[in-house]
Amino acid sequence: MFQTLNKCSTGDCLGSKSFYVQTGDISDLPLLCHYPVKAIYASSDPDYLSCEKKECRKYNENGRCEIRTCSATVTFYVINIRTDIEFVFFAGGFLTPCILRRTLPFQFSNPTAPLYGHLSTFDSSGTSMRLTWISGDSKPQRVNYRNGKSQISEVTTFSQEDMCMMTGLQPSTISNYKYGSDAVGWSKEIEFHTPPAGGSDERNFFIFGDMGKAPFDASIEHYIQPGSVSVVKAMEGEIKNGSIDSIFHIGDISYATGFPVEWEFFLNLISPLAFTVSYMTAIENHERDYAGSGDHYLNEDSGGECGVPHETYFQMPTAAKDKPWYAIEQGPVHFAHQWMTKDMASIDRSKTPWLIFTGTLGNVDDSFRNVVEPVLANKVDLVLFGHVHNYERTCSISNCQCLAMPEKDENGVDTYDNGNYKAPVHAIVGMAGFSIQKFSPFVSDWSLIRISEYGYVRAHATRNELMLEFVNSTSRSVIDSFHITKN
Repeated sequence: MFQTLNKCSTGDCLGSKSFYVQTGDISDLPLLCHYPVKAIYASSDPDYLSCEKKECRKYNENGRCEIRTCSATVTFYVINIRTDIEFVFFAGGFLTPCILRRTLPFQFSNPTAPLYGHLSTFDSSGTSMRLTWISGDSKPQRVNYRNGKSQISEVTTFSQEDMCMMTGLQPSTISNYKYGSDAVGWSKEIEFHTPPAGGSDERNFFIFGDMGKAPFDASIEHYIQPGSVSVVKAMEGEIKNGSIDSIFHIGDISYATGFPVEWEFFLNLISPLAFTVSYMTAIENHERDYAGSGDHYLNEDSGGECGVPHETYFQMPTAAKDKPWYAIEQGPVHFAHQWMTKDMASIDRSKTPWLIFTGTLGNVDDSFRNVVEPVLANKVDLVLFGHVHNYERTCSISNCQCLAMPEKDENGVDTYDNGNYKAPVHAIVGMAGFSIQKFSPFVSDWSLIRISEYGYVRAHATRNELMLEFVNSTSRSVIDSFHITKN
């Protein structure tokens, strides 16, 4: 049902504009009293401007039509956000909207349904995984998994996310789970893969940064990252064939700007990936940098995010919100996110030969680089950063100096010999969704490959070789690959 209105001012919506201004992108949103989840132009229906769909609204005394209206049909892809929604028809543009008609509120059929389950790893054993999901119900729910085991959830105070630890699993195996309760309903039964235990001989993973979300329909949403959907779809195909053990998303996660619905668009997007394999994240500026959040750089480029939503949605094996670093082993690889030197000193490189460091903002702060470079001298094999929205690969580099160059193998693939270790290889992998950045015409001698296309990195590790491939998300083809070897 529609209500007839003619409201061309939002002056009585106290404080509404200030919320939009905080996001930094008010031109992408109609300034209405309520948060606009998405919008679409009526002219997206080609029959609207040509008035193919006519209806007479007023006839004269001779029975001739005096006033006709033209109609349009638009379709929205809507997810269950557990609160009532309204559809508003307005004119006047986004900055000065004039509301013409609006529907009465619609309620979702089950606003308490358990949704958007996603997995993470919290140790290196491969026998335990954390499942997190969202529900509109504050009562504890549960996850039922392999051989009838069950765990009751914990409910947080942020927005009633639920978390369950699944223990007693076996590494590198396939199991099933479902989550929810009899009161609110259950998710479908989902097949998932446990990662290999630390120290095992082989593993496969995806790694990338700066993805975000974009709509599945033709609508306009706030702060769209245009490449994200194609990247997720490409990875989903590989996840379905069971060839990937886990995913590492190393910063700039959802690009939400203080509104939970933006996080839920992202969680809905990654669900085919994250409810199947471990989805590990690392915090970056778009998850935390805002006034009063305690971030180091005192910027406001998160648009309103203070770190709490990311920490709640994606609980990593970190010490605390203000200590967002962790290290974890899967297979023959030790991943470290802004770790301390003593962690690297404790690594048994005969058991775990590969050491990968991931971080962020490596290009904006000389003091950060000056602190990290001595740490990388502890025979780190590979350094991966996001934040810059493209793909770039270097020689074996230390303090901006090339210490070794790769050689071509028999297939023409660049191969770095870390049996004769000189320095780590660096790569920028921030090409997973945010608008791609072009490179400057100046090329440093340490920069070997530079690509401005959307995609992700696929990695395969054995004890003697670490192989990485940059996969273009549109063509699904490998457009850069390199090996790091150890004898």
